[in-house]
Amino acid sequence: MSESYVKRLFTILLDAVTDKDPQVQEQVCGALCALGESQPEEALRACEEHLRLHEKLAHPYRTMILRVMETVVSSHVGELDKGLARASILLASSEMTKVKELVCDWQQAASNVLVALGKRFISSVMEEILSKFQPGVLPHHFVVQTLANLSVSNVFGMVPFLTSILSTMLPMLSAAKPDSMRVVFCCALQRFSESTLEYLADLDQAPDPTVRKDAFATDIFSAYDILFHHWLQSREAKLRLAVVEALGPMSHLLPSEKLEEQLPKLLPGVLGLYKKHAETVHVSRSLGQILEAAASVGSRTLDVQLDSLLAALHAQICVPVESSSPLVMSNQKEVLRCFTVLACCSPDRLLAFLLPKLDTGNERTRVGTLQVVRHVINSAAAQMEVKQPFILSSMKLPLLDTNSKVKRAVVQVISAMAHHGYLEQPGGEAMIEYIVQQCALPPEAEPQKLGANSEALAADSVRAISVSTLYLVSTTVDRMGDVLWPYLFEFLVPVRFTGALTPLCRSLAHLAQKRQEAGAHDLLIQYNGNVTLPSPYAMATRLLAVSSSPYLGDGRGAASLRLLSVLHRDIHPMLGQRWATAIPLLLEHLDGHTEETLSQKEWEEKLLMFLRDTLAVVSDNTWICQLSLEMCKQLPSYNGTPLEKNFLYKCIGTTLGAASSKEVVRKRLQELLETARYQEESEREGLACCFGICASSHLDDTLAQLEDFVKSDVFRKSAGIFNIFKDRSENEVEKVKSALILCYGHVAARAPRELLLARVESDIFRNMSQCFSTKVLGIKVETKDLGLRLCLAQSVCMASQAVRSGSHGSSFQLLRKPELVAQMMEFIKAEPSDSLRTPMRKKAMLACTYLASLEPALEGQAQADLIHSCLHSIMAVLPEPEGVDGHQEPLYRDTMQALKDLLTSLLQRNMTPQGLQVMVEHLSPWIKSPRGHERVRALGLSACLLQHFLKHLHVSALVPFHNLGLLLGLFSPRCADLWPATRQEAVSCVYSLLYLQLGYEGFSRDYQDDVVEQLLTLKDGLGHPDPAILFHTCHSVAQIIGKRLPPDQLISLLLTLFEGLGDPDQNCSRAATVIVNCLLKGRGHVLLEKVPEILSALCSKLQETHGEHVLQAAQHSVYILAARHHAAVVSSLLGSPLPFDSHTCTLWRALAVEPGLATQVLGLLLEKMSGDVPFKESRAFLLSSAPDRVATLPPLAATCALYEVASAPASGPAVLELYPQLFAALLLRVSCTVGVQLPRNLQAKERKSASSGLASPSLEPCSSAVDALQAVLLRGGNDDVVQRMELEGGWQLLRTSAGHEEGVTRLASAMAKFAGPRLPPMMKALFATQSSAYEMQRVSSTAFLAELLGSNTANDLMLLEPLLDNLLARQKDTCARVRRLALRGLANVASGSPDKVRAHGPQLLTAMIGGLDDGDDPHSLVALEAMVGLARLLDLVEAWDLRSVLLHVAIRIRPFFDSEKVEFRSASIRLFGHLNKACQGDCEDVFLEQLVGGLAPLLLHLQDPQPPVAAACRFALRMCGPNLECEELAAIFQKHLQEGRGLHFGEFLNTTCKHLMHHFPDLLGRLLSTSLFYFKSSWEDIRAAAPMLTGFLALHVEAERRPQVDLEQLLAALQLLLKDPAPAVRVKAAETLGRLVKLA
Repeated sequence: MSESYVKRLFTILLDAVTDKDPQVQEQVCGALCALGESQPEEALRACEEHLRLHEKLAHPYRTMILRVMETVVSSHVGELDKGLARASILLASSEMTKVKELVCDWQQAASNVLVALGKRFISSVMEEILSKFQPGVLPHHFVVQTLANLSVSNVFGMVPFLTSILSTMLPMLSAAKPDSMRVVFCCALQRFSESTLEYLADLDQAPDPTVRKDAFATDIFSAYDILFHHWLQSREAKLRLAVVEALGPMSHLLPSEKLEEQLPKLLPGVLGLYKKHAETVHVSRSLGQILEAAASVGSRTLDVQLDSLLAALHAQICVPVESSSPLVMSNQKEVLRCFTVLACCSPDRLLAFLLPKLDTGNERTRVGTLQVVRHVINSAAAQMEVKQPFILSSMKLPLLDTNSKVKRAVVQVISAMAHHGYLEQPGGEAMIEYIVQQCALPPEAEPQKLGANSEALAADSVRAISVSTLYLVSTTVDRMGDVLWPYLFEFLVPVRFTGALTPLCRSLAHLAQKRQEAGAHDLLIQYNGNVTLPSPYAMATRLLAVSSSPYLGDGRGAASLRLLSVLHRDIHPMLGQRWATAIPLLLEHLDGHTEETLSQKEWEEKLLMFLRDTLAVVSDNTWICQLSLEMCKQLPSYNGTPLEKNFLYKCIGTTLGAASSKEVVRKRLQELLETARYQEESEREGLACCFGICASSHLDDTLAQLEDFVKSDVFRKSAGIFNIFKDRSENEVEKVKSALILCYGHVAARAPRELLLARVESDIFRNMSQCFSTKVLGIKVETKDLGLRLCLAQSVCMASQAVRSGSHGSSFQLLRKPELVAQMMEFIKAEPSDSLRTPMRKKAMLACTYLASLEPALEGQAQADLIHSCLHSIMAVLPEPEGVDGHQEPLYRDTMQALKDLLTSLLQRNMTPQGLQVMVEHLSPWIKSPRGHERVRALGLSACLLQHFLKHLHVSALVPFHNLGLLLGLFSPRCADLWPATRQEAVSCVYSLLYLQLGYEGFSRDYQDDVVEQLLTLKDGLGHPDPAILFHTCHSVAQIIGKRLPPDQLISLLLTLFEGLGDPDQNCSRAATVIVNCLLKGRGHVLLEKVPEILSALCSKLQETHGEHVLQAAQHSVYILAARHHAAVVSSLLGSPLPFDSHTCTLWRALAVEPGLATQVLGLLLEKMSGDVPFKESRAFLLSSAPDRVATLPPLAATCALYEVASAPASGPAVLELYPQLFAALLLRVSCTVGVQLPRNLQAKERKSASSGLASPSLEPCSSAVDALQAVLLRGGNDDVVQRMELEGGWQLLRTSAGHEEGVTRLASAMAKFAGPRLPPMMKALFATQSSAYEMQRVSSTAFLAELLGSNTANDLMLLEPLLDNLLARQKDTCARVRRLALRGLANVASGSPDKVRAHGPQLLTAMIGGLDDGDDPHSLVALEAMVGLARLLDLVEAWDLRSVLLHVAIRIRPFFDSEKVEFRSASIRLFGHLNKACQGDCEDVFLEQLVGGLAPLLLHLQDPQPPVAAACRFALRMCGPNLECEELAAIFQKHLQEGRGLHFGEFLNTTCKHLMHHFPDLLGRLLSTSLFYFKSSWEDIRAAAPMLTGFLALHVEAERRPQVDLEQLLAALQLLLKDPAPAVRVKAAETLGRLVKLA
């Protein structure tokens, strides 16, 4: 590219800078920068010339050009010659100072150019700048700004100029009146001072090492005088901040004597700014620099100013810090930096000021002071070391502060103290205790989110930082080891530190391990007379007890166990080996669970087992007794944590069980009885568990101690008998009784079974009774205390269960059994009958359940009374509302289960039909109750009893189940109960009864009867509220009963069912009717003899009632009548008014009961439906364009009737017999009723029905035909076809004109997949429609047949040849839709029978070519189908057959590449890809020419706005790759253009063009011309892609080929494209212009 073209390129881009779109502007600037990278000098010249020639160019555009110049200069400043640099300097200087007013963006950009040039050409830049920086004349704002920025960017180059600059500037300061000028002067002085300090700091590397600070002192002081004494007083806040920012670095350059002289005025002046500015970070930063300067010269003025400094700085540090305000945070950092300087200078004065502030009650003051104390402890450690005692003593009041923010600050101070040895001083222990106290704070369940202005701090954050501090101090500060060990042990046992246990245990475990590694003594804890340390027994007890709640307190269970493991030698020397294996197993169990999944019972059992193992290993009675004593001592500590106290009771019982000293055992038990808090239920339970566990080893001593306690005068109400019970009320005494009774229950449950039977009546039940009952004047008075009753029931239950589980329990005679059962019955009767609020019933019934299993058996009347009482107590209870998730309340559920257990336990004693009958008789009133919840419960209990009876059935001889009929008659009507749960239970009862009958007939218990098993599948239907479904299910239940009912039971069953007809529940009454009818029908001859009678009563029954049983009778009658006169019945029913009412529909469905009759009926309906014209045409208006189609009535009525008949399940065989005729006729019926309307009289009737709200089936002709077709498919066993069509929306498509064709296609596909063997006869019926007079029938049949060819079923059934012949013949049809569908079918051979394509290749290709050339289709849809079909066939036909048509097809489809319709573009491009794929490796030159011609369009259409077109281009290019004979291009296409992979179009196009230009340089002209053609594309995305292709081609063109490029044409086209209305296109045009530099 010649110089003129480069210049023109720059000109075009520079002209485009004025584009209104910001993205285009950005891209133009990017292109200019890209050109500048290659031609930096040309770029600068062009920019300079453009700005010079366009003086009126608006400043925003001048700004962009200047920024381009800055970018080029920054990158290539080392390559520029002085002349060009000089010109650029002059231009930038001119632009910067062209107007006096401030235009910041423009002038800043010009200034930046000068700064960039100043990095190399500092002398030239300074010469130009200084020419505009003349003495006596106030300079331009940005002249001063540029000098300031230059001093920072080129320190070594600028500092030598500063002396002269300052001398010139100083007089200007007085003349500067505008605040903006003063601000920039301040900025310059700040930058000059900073660069001077940097220069002096790196003097060894400076060009002039003789420069001294003194050289600037006088000028800086003069400037300081003006800034401080005059400008700082300004009202303009921005100026004051600029002054104070400059004073900081300037103070370091002031002469020391001048600084000392000015400090008394300077410091107050700066401090005064705190009151004037909200954002004070600049003031604090400057103040810090001034203080550092003063400290560096040893100023004495600081002492005088110290008080005011401290007060001001302290006020700043006490400002509340907002986490969202970085300025406030930065200010506090700068203020703390000031405190560091003061701490190093005057530590005593600083502490004298700070420490009294800690005594104030103000939160902010105290928090701020603590922050400063922490900071100086860390930053001035040497100065603070001797002050440690004073600082520690000053912390007393902050330690008492309850404010969360103060606490957090105190913890942070203590952390700093720990690192610097403070805690080793006297008073350090108080700090440690404080940390532990904060660790013990209760964590918040969900820490609240604090608002922006909130000063509250969640307690959890204090705790969290305390926990973290304690652990870090323990693990990272070595000097703290001796301070914390063993002092931290003092906090383990006290209850107030419970919350800190986890961090305490972790820290102690870490410290202990360190001591072990350091070779400590055998015992880690050396007491040495330190009585404050807890004993080994106390630590073991404490750590074991808190482990019972392992996830509380951040996982204190695991932490406690780990500490125990480390302390094993201190606990007992023999525990090391056992604990080394036991504790890791416990920890592993915890790791495998969460708080939600851990079973508390299982975990406590593991801990108790661990304790038992520990006691067994120690095997030292003295040690064990001491441990039990410590456990008892710690019991009161857990009054606030019932779970842990309960567990500790169990530990005490376990420990006492291991003790060998009986005296100690009895003494401890006596102490526990005397000190227990009986008012607490959990305490009573824990005490009882303790006694039970202890009794497993010391039964006699435990019982003796309890008996002594029972025999004492505790229960007398008189005072003075027993001191500990002096003030106890009667209620308290009842609680003691409850605990004692519970103790007896647990003792019985835990006692050795071989010892229990001898003591259970004399010692346990007797004392229970004595505790429960009180005699007044010899009269037995029973308590009303619910807790006492519950405890007695629970203890009786536990004792009875223990007796039964013994080896001799089954034969043991419990003489107190009647008395105990009577007592439980009294408890049950005392409960309110309408509500369930306590577990009293449940526990009493459980006790009765276990008692019932013991000898002697209950008498008949006693058992009846027990059953009656329990049923009355539970059945009438009003139902509770179900929980959120639909489940019953646990109390109700458990009580019902207890009742079931009791009844099954009683039934178990009489496992005979008579015993079962007795139980059911008790339940019978409840089964027939008018209240639904009572029926549900009764049926549930009945089902449970029957299942139990069946499970335990043992038949020794074949005996009759004589009451089967009675029981079935009672339960079977309940299958239609109004309550779904009752229906489910009723089926379960019938199921069990039928299996019981099979058992009595001699079948084995594991025998499964297929008929009876069907009852289980019927349960799903019973859950549905639809009565029709319910009664249908009842009918099925009746059929199953009829198949398995013995003949001798039929009468009793029928009699019972007849009684059920009067059931108050109408559903059950109707169910009885259904079951009766079904049974009578099953017995055939009985019903047939009475058929005439039924027919005569039919009309009257229908008029009297609409009950379901009457309708069923009517259905049966019609069936009999139609069996004899089917033609007359069909004709009569067809004459019924349309739409058919529900009775008519029911009668139609009755005709399907018998297959032979159903076949005759369906045949008649087919004749009626097909024998008449489907519609008549009429014009609603004389001027309407098309006639309306109105359905004829006979075919419509026949269609509706056919639907009803086929809907009946029994019509299946008949439908199968006529399946091909039905399917074909209905498909054609659907096709010719699309869009057909009802006659007017029926339309009016439909509207009237709709307005009246009456539900009646729709009469829409097409929908009725579709519904009938669905019914036929379902009855024909093709449910899969119906479901597939439903899922795909096929049925809805069939009903619409627009979607009918697709609907037929989906139907054919489903039929081919699921009903292949039925296709041959269907095809014959459809072939005949080729000559149909109705076009829609031809379209539908063609669509159906075409789709069949897409399935291999056609080939498997040898249907291929006739199908092909039929579709080839349809190519001559006058209807374009038929021709198009025929082409689709022919193409479907490729997927259905690919192996047959080669044999029929010539025929198929000829048909497709004919479709491409079809001239009778104005919309080219036939051609589109031909392209799609060819794409599918090409891979399968013979190469020779393809070669003759290859070129013709390629030429014919090329115009479609740029079609406006996406389908045509996608199909033609994809076909082009298939053509390339088909001739890979054998591509003729003629076709190669077509390939090359299509390459550019394919690349550009990758950006097509339609995804299908872009995907087709990906495929086509992948296929073209091998034919280009360039492995690199083929590999790129394969790598980047895979389906589903993201494509970075620019990167891909760049790589493609690179290889195209390398391997095919001759294509440059063609590719560029094609690309230029697409510059005018109607699609924005492609117009944007075309210049990209052009740019990448130009970028990679070889040097010798560059003359082939018509640059004039190219630049003109791109210049025109820069005016495109789409911004994205203009962006790409600008980007391309930036790439054309390669042609230079």
